[in-house]
Amino acid sequence: MNIINVIHNEKELHWRQMLKCVWSLSIPAMLAQTTYIVMEYIDAAMVGSLGAAASASIGLVAPVLWFLYGIGMATVQGFSVQVAQFIGAKKLLYSRDTFRQGLICVTAFAVLISVIGVYISPYLPGWLGATPEIYVGAYDYFQVYMFGMPIVMLRILSTAMLQSSGSMKSASFFNSIMCVLDIGFNALFIFSSGYVAILGIDVWWPGFGLGVKGAALGTVTAEGVTACILLYLAMLRRKYTRQKDGMKWKLTWACLRDALKISCPIALEQGVLTGAMIAMMIIVAPLGTVAIAANSFAITAESFCYMPGYGIAIAATTLVGQSIGAQKKKFAKGFAWFSLGTGMFTMGTLAVIMYVLAPEVFAFLTPVKNVQDLGTEVLRIQLLAEPLFAVSIVGAGALRGVRDTLFSSVMNLVSVWGVRIPIALYLVGIYGLHGAWTAMCLEICFRGLLFLVRIYKQKWENRGSME
Repeated sequence: MNIINVIHNEKELHWRQMLKCVWSLSIPAMLAQTTYIVMEYIDAAMVGSLGAAASASIGLVAPVLWFLYGIGMATVQGFSVQVAQFIGAKKLLYSRDTFRQGLICVTAFAVLISVIGVYISPYLPGWLGATPEIYVGAYDYFQVYMFGMPIVMLRILSTAMLQSSGSMKSASFFNSIMCVLDIGFNALFIFSSGYVAILGIDVWWPGFGLGVKGAALGTVTAEGVTACILLYLAMLRRKYTRQKDGMKWKLTWACLRDALKISCPIALEQGVLTGAMIAMMIIVAPLGTVAIAANSFAITAESFCYMPGYGIAIAATTLVGQSIGAQKKKFAKGFAWFSLGTGMFTMGTLAVIMYVLAPEVFAFLTPVKNVQDLGTEVLRIQLLAEPLFAVSIVGAGALRGVRDTLFSSVMNLVSVWGVRIPIALYLVGIYGLHGAWTAMCLEICFRGLLFLVRIYKQKWENRGSME
């Protein structure tokens, strides 16, 4: 199904056609996210087999990595949203030029983040309240990942460009392959060499035995292989972003201005959300190694429910952005609502499944019984909020397609820092980790309602020039 032709050639779309468009883009993105979740689960289980301290060391620095990842994603979206709208307006020269400028800016920004991250890596665990048993592991993991940040950002950029041009299947397939590579590389770098039983046959495995550091090295290596493939597809194969000899590699103020208009509110939004995760980790850290590990595993387990929502949000950004570019406001509104419904149904269904299977999931992730029990209990609190969590995730994606990114930033700031953190500070002293996750559940419900109102009142008009 050629979504671009449908948006341009049809004067009216029946609700079944809109739903088909949403699903045709959402399913590949969700499959990629699901594969990524499987990778996270297996990664967590690999590290979890090393003990609670190893899991806690990664869990401690994970919010900071999400913060940097989120800021990088905001930079990418400043260019990918423009590309989606240029493709919708059939301005291929503009879309290709925007991709080139995105490559320059994202690479430079990623190198800057990498340098800063490597510099602060020896001090970061101490700032986050690390205990001596997890300090070195947290430092090793963060430093290795920071060295690989430019590779990670190039993979994100090329993925976003393929998705913005409607090539969800290619982007999803190779991101899925990355997950498989990550499992192999992690096994290679984390564990020591020796014989392993595969289908009843003892096979020699040439491991390096690097432990927690190996987990970061395995992920970065898998990211590098995938980045090379996706960059090749985006730069040389996909006609909407294909680069040819003679094209000028220079920055223009018009493109940078629009990128900043889109990226800055998203960066603020990501900073608010991931900054709150860092604050929550500082609140949770004094509860001890078991609480830190349970908190980390619960976040990993919950990703089974919410990561598909991010896949649907990508589809919403693409469909709304291309509809805006084609100057079809009614299509943009319809795609936004159908994406929202798809997200709520999908995440709500997965939340029910996870609620039932939570004990088995934690038994897979860690052999430590105390961590299993505590993780199951706090996760089940959060699962009650998943449908409204879907509203905030997919709603933000739809609003990005129309360049309405400031609202998401402001509402996240008000909700997370005005509701979640104060309630968590109060409840964690009474109920421990349960109190922190109760605060998160209440805040996400509040935030989802805010986004629902915004989507209802949105006028679905392009807020920025595409010239």
